[in-house]
Amino acid sequence: MTQSHPPRQQRADSVAAPRRFPLRESVIFLALLAAVLVVYAAMGSAYGTRMLVEAACYAILALGLTIQWGYAGQFNAGVMGFVALGGFCAMFFSIPVNEAFWSSELPGELGLALLYMVAAIVLVVAVSRLDRIGVPKPLRTFITVVLGVVLYMAVISNFREVAGQIESRVDFIGGLALPAWFGWIIGGALAGGVGYFIGHVCLGLRSDYLAIATIGIAEIIKAFLKNADWLTRGTATVSPLPWPVPGPGDVGFTLARALYLSVTAVIIAAIFFLLHRAYNAPWGRMIRAIRDNEVSAAAMGKDINKRRLEIFVLGCILMGIGGAVLASFNSLFDPQGYLPLNHTFLVLVMVILGGPGNNLGTIFGAVVVYIIWLMSEPLALFLMQLAVDIGSATFGWDAPTNLDSRALQARVFVIGLLISLVLRFAPKGMLPEKVRHHG
Repeated sequence: MTQSHPPRQQRADSVAAPRRFPLRESVIFLALLAAVLVVYAAMGSAYGTRMLVEAACYAILALGLTIQWGYAGQFNAGVMGFVALGGFCAMFFSIPVNEAFWSSELPGELGLALLYMVAAIVLVVAVSRLDRIGVPKPLRTFITVVLGVVLYMAVISNFREVAGQIESRVDFIGGLALPAWFGWIIGGALAGGVGYFIGHVCLGLRSDYLAIATIGIAEIIKAFLKNADWLTRGTATVSPLPWPVPGPGDVGFTLARALYLSVTAVIIAAIFFLLHRAYNAPWGRMIRAIRDNEVSAAAMGKDINKRRLEIFVLGCILMGIGGAVLASFNSLFDPQGYLPLNHTFLVLVMVILGGPGNNLGTIFGAVVVYIIWLMSEPLALFLMQLAVDIGSATFGWDAPTNLDSRALQARVFVIGLLISLVLRFAPKGMLPEKVRHHG
């Protein structure tokens, strides 16, 4: 009896098809390179390098958002808060030590006030669990609320007194004079810790309610940093922040910014490599399965809440690192400068343009959107001035006196127009997520 062999066509089909040449990606990135070169030619190398560094910082933020929204479908509208936490850590751990503060009795008083605060929190949490030893729940709730209010009034009164002494005697507590990169790491860890707490509370909400909750939390973080003058100097700002590379005073603006750009490029390359490996690993496939069909994933025994919390914390860590790197580059920490438009909506536009869930597309979207955001103001000013000159010469128009402010607002219009066009003609982004079907 002769042995049957599979048909030749079937054997050919089992061979993996060769990968196509990425023509679309090549054309898009060549166009981006041309735009960058135009900016360098028009604005100079120092300006162009600064633009690329800031775009790289925003790319880190966008990667944090794309793994939350693109990988897991979590709409985080509070990016600004995590960026501010990263900026705070970059400031606190890198600026010089305030000797006047540490040589006084104020550190002991501050530590004692913080200890009272921690003890009050522990006591309230313990009282909130009295129902476990048989106390009726209505009575437990009443005791917890009353005790919480009383302890809050006592602790906050003592803390305000200590904070007032710090502000009047030594301005603020100062920093720790550690390397800038150390503050970046702690910034990511702090943002991740806050994200872990937020995730435990909010990830059970629907996506629209999660967005509302994260907006409120971001505003709370900003309000705390802005009003904690003893810690951040509030609206007085803190500057300059040291760089992890030689600064402009040592090697000049262009070279210093180029060195900083190399640092951000290494960070992005490391993040991209790790995310690419995770995306194509079983963990990444599980995250996408939860995003696409949560009920089916749960039926297969997946721990939905744990995985959603993991991805939310990971995204927050990247946002904290990006915020720290951006604050160090700007060499300024200004809590009032963190705005939802600049540090949440703009990042969202970057992810939408590049393609949610596509890491390479997200980096592309970050650079493109930031170039448009930065260059739309001088371009709008040029066009407005040209229109004024033509109108004055031809019709005798009077030139308006506020062209600069009008040109500044033009970039908001341009970004709004951009997002409308993308949602209309490329709703999945310029580089959509590539979904591989197995089986």
